[in-house]
Amino acid sequence: MDYIGTLSLILIVTAVAGHISVRLGLPAVIGQLLSGIVLGPALLGWVTATSFISNFAELGVIILMFMAGLESDLQLLKKYWRPSLLVAVLGVILPVGVIDWCSRLFHLGNIESLFLGVTFAATSVSISVAVLKELHALDGKEGTTILGAAVVDDVLAVLILSLMISLFGGEVGESSSTNLGVSLAIQAAFFIGLFAVVKWVVPRLMKIGDALLVPTSVTLMSLVICFGLAYFADFIGLSAVIGAFFAGIAVGQTDYRQVIDAHIQPIGNAVFIPVFFVSIGLNMSFKGFLADFWFIVVITVAAIVTKLLGAGIGAKLAGFSWTSGYEIGAGMVSRGEMALIIAQIGYQGKLLSADRYSAVIAAIILTTLIAPILLRQSIQHQAKPAQKKA
Repeated sequence: MDYIGTLSLILIVTAVAGHISVRLGLPAVIGQLLSGIVLGPALLGWVTATSFISNFAELGVIILMFMAGLESDLQLLKKYWRPSLLVAVLGVILPVGVIDWCSRLFHLGNIESLFLGVTFAATSVSISVAVLKELHALDGKEGTTILGAAVVDDVLAVLILSLMISLFGGEVGESSSTNLGVSLAIQAAFFIGLFAVVKWVVPRLMKIGDALLVPTSVTLMSLVICFGLAYFADFIGLSAVIGAFFAGIAVGQTDYRQVIDAHIQPIGNAVFIPVFFVSIGLNMSFKGFLADFWFIVVITVAAIVTKLLGAGIGAKLAGFSWTSGYEIGAGMVSRGEMALIIAQIGYQGKLLSADRYSAVIAAIILTTLIAPILLRQSIQHQAKPAQKKA
């Protein structure tokens, strides 16, 4: 029953830390992320990244992205698909190129340097979603573009990673029996199939759920759809959050949106989502921090600046103002669980050396901590002219 005590500790600490963060004018997610660092191996060592925590955290990020999809405006996503594509592509190219170059300055090999570029090309929109929801900016044009770009970003990062593993990977690449071309075809079929799921399958499933004579049957069916699509996305090599996000979009087009939103929010925000944010902090370690200090600083700064510039320029080319471009860039800075997963895969596949692994994890966590602050500041700056006009 130790896990019950651990869960209780996480929930009370994240609640207090989130409260303090908000009182200090910071996003609540900052306090939750710092809770993981304080409770984890980096400082107190009271909580470790057990399979229980990992599974709970995975459910948390899936529910968070389902909620994001639920609150997204499908028409806005369609309208801003071009800006999303530009933001994602430039937001991938710049980090890959610059971080690859920075890594070579610290005498990393060609393959390892390129892999680090791919690692920091990924975006963890789940952190940005929490801030956007907190500031009621999720359904604006900037928030919509961030969501759309993050989906494209994840797909691009997964495709590049798959290609690298198939060409250069050790253990992972050798054990992979699936042809890369077949994998890409399956993933393309998944996105094509999503159209049918959103338009025809989900509405029928929700009506079946409504007819079930069990409590909260509609919410139950929505979770089945959420977890089902998350599982299939993960099964074919994509991120589970992509499946969860599109499940939320699909359910959000039905007549049950408000009911489900009212039921899912307490489930996610009270239990699962705080554990997810804590789990990111648990990966932090100060082992070898001083020895790799400048490497961590350079990679962290490069990771932040390249996303801000790449995504921001992409937004500007798509017709946004520089202020909006900065907000969109800030929304793409967070690396979070996506970069952590890619780093772990690369480590297992011998694309990332053990000597640099802890430093890379530290840089990922630092960008994840800084990102919500940048995003909140950019949203508040964007809101000032509107307030003056009002």
